[in-house]
Amino acid sequence: MTDSIKTFSDFQLHPTLLKSIQAMGYANCTPIQARCLPILLKGQDIAGLAQTGTGKTAAFLIPMIDRILRSQEKNEEQPDRIFKDWQNNHFVLILVPTRELVTQVYENLNALTAGSGLQSVFLYGGVGYEEQKASLKKPFQFLVATPGRLIDLYKEGFVDFKQVRAMIFDEADRMFDMGFQQDVFFILHRVPKERQLLMFSATLNLHVTEMAYEAHSNPVEIDVSRDKVTTENIEDFIIHMGKDEKPKYLLSIFKKYSPKQVIIFSNFKNKVPRVAQFLSDNGYPALGISSLMTQAQRNRVIESFKSENKHNIMVATDLAARGLDIKGVDLVINFELPEDAENYVHRIGRTGRAEQKGMAISFVSDRDVESLMRIEEYLKEKLETVWMEDAEFVTEFKPMPVEDFYKPNFDKRGPPQDRGPRRSGGGPDRRPRRDFDNRRKDQAPRSGEQRTDAPRGGEQRNDRHPNAKANGASTGSVHRDRKLGRHKQHQGERGEQRPDRFNDRNNANGGRKKFHKNDRYKKSYDNKKSSASSKPQSKSTLWGRISSKLKQLVGG
Repeated sequence: MTDSIKTFSDFQLHPTLLKSIQAMGYANCTPIQARCLPILLKGQDIAGLAQTGTGKTAAFLIPMIDRILRSQEKNEEQPDRIFKDWQNNHFVLILVPTRELVTQVYENLNALTAGSGLQSVFLYGGVGYEEQKASLKKPFQFLVATPGRLIDLYKEGFVDFKQVRAMIFDEADRMFDMGFQQDVFFILHRVPKERQLLMFSATLNLHVTEMAYEAHSNPVEIDVSRDKVTTENIEDFIIHMGKDEKPKYLLSIFKKYSPKQVIIFSNFKNKVPRVAQFLSDNGYPALGISSLMTQAQRNRVIESFKSENKHNIMVATDLAARGLDIKGVDLVINFELPEDAENYVHRIGRTGRAEQKGMAISFVSDRDVESLMRIEEYLKEKLETVWMEDAEFVTEFKPMPVEDFYKPNFDKRGPPQDRGPRRSGGGPDRRPRRDFDNRRKDQAPRSGEQRTDAPRGGEQRNDRHPNAKANGASTGSVHRDRKLGRHKQHQGERGEQRPDRFNDRNNANGGRKKFHKNDRYKKSYDNKKSSASSKPQSKSTLWGRISSKLKQLVGG
């Protein structure tokens, strides 16, 4: 029934909104728009599934704008088409997975709300907070955001989820694939339960529908892509080649088809600048875009690609596979086939938009065969294979820059140097990092280690500390061990003195030694062990004088 409606004027939209739609050059509805608009205008929840480039963004923006305009006027002639008890601080929340898609939805909102007085705010990461905080202090009716930045500003008190009257998930499956599942549930559980819930995507998976049911929603499922995944406006085929032949085929395709606006997709963000540099070196100026770039750099690349200039070739990762609604892209090239079959649909969907014809070419080497099998199984059809004639090949060209991402660092800077001192004041006399051999004797060995520092019977140890000086002066660690009594554990069962490293150091140069100059106690000691009870107390000490006086008093 709704499929027979072909124009926007048949939906009795608000005059201001209808005027904006006509100013954008739109008259007929796409299938997803024709089926979704009557359901959404009544305030029902929906889960919409359609191919990329078929107008999903307008399918949820147009009914939301119409409902807000009628709610502000308090039009009670059609009560099911307004938000109940709409206030000035209420708004519609639109969640999207990427920053590029935020910009895309925000631009469409500005075009559709022209002359209506409705205000929109966008939030995404990678840029400063202050400007976004300032925009949230003014009244707005639409908030377009990525989950991460939205939650940050909510926790700081700049966003009130209780004021949400409709919540929209655009590219809902992509948000789950990117790890936003916990963030989505965090937001969903804090908005009012009576809000309207909309979910749109090119591939709506089971996790998204489960999320709707857990949110106590019973959405109407709209699927206009059940028979064919890709649009009929796109001619897609594959070319078999060797991995090292891809640069030659890339230039040959530019020579054969002479495209005006091209997007080249790669699976690897480190390859994006190499492919862009290769094309630029061979007379085809290109720009690259990937997650390695800042948001400001990515915005400049997209703006340059949209404008009419010589930079009409963009090399990108799957970052640009969704959310880019750029008219005029007549060729998409998959330098490598995506590992996820659904991403193939999103990639080639960047062309053939707005009922225009487009072409998609995929390079298939031995490393892409498994991805090809998954894609054909997902599409339920075999991709057409084409071949190029020898005369169509480019024979002379500058080679692609050598990949140096996996090369060791010393290829450029020489062999790695030894590490310097770990903290200031280090020098040749500094004690090295304590390893197993230098560990204290009373410290238990690690798991799997065998103690090798205990002296064997009759064996003379010769393990002077490497920092000990040539004149036999011992280090502070020796005094520390003697002070704590650890040297006693080297005595034999009968009390005889066993040779150990401490006596080695004392006997090396003939007897009494002084401790290291940095030691806390600068006393000399006897290398022969003697009992404290048999050693007479010196009268020069306080205890010696007291002991001598006591002996005189008691007569002995």
